[in-house]
Amino acid sequence: MEKEHHYSIAVVWTGNKGEGTKTYRSYDRDHLIAAEGKVPIDGSSDPKFHGSPARYNPEEFLVASLSSCHMLWYLHLCAVNKVVVTDYRDQANGEMMERPDGSGYFRSVMLNPVITVTDASMIAKAESLHEEAHKLCFIANSVNFPVSHKATCKVASR
Repeated sequence: MEKEHHYSIAVVWTGNKGEGTKTYRSYDRDHLIAAEGKVPIDGSSDPKFHGSPARYNPEEFLVASLSSCHMLWYLHLCAVNKVVVTDYRDQANGEMMERPDGSGYFRSVMLNPVITVTDASMIAKAESLHEEAHKLCFIANSVNFPVSHKATCKVASR
């Protein structure tokens, strides 16, 4: 039987410069993303769409969600399979296409995790667990574009 989970996020636009949306350039795209009991996150649109370069945009959040979900499943699988990970870093890259009418879609996301394990004997298992993590990732299972991974595994320096 499937379990149901619910998530509640508040998004509050903070970009009214006094005239609201009177014109396309009369307002900022800035907003806050918040959930009860958590530190708010500053959001905006991509700078290419008049957003603030100092704030995260929805496209970055999507790529980050895919990377984070994969990492969390991967670490869980490593723990239950006796693979000791001491460091995990990902430089994820998403490719979004923009249509002539201004709409768009993600074509793909590539995860590039670099994992450090405590012993060379763990590398083969560590590498194999990425495929299972991908299959279990809630976010990857929810998008309509390919999410791939190219992992690098290394042994911790002593």
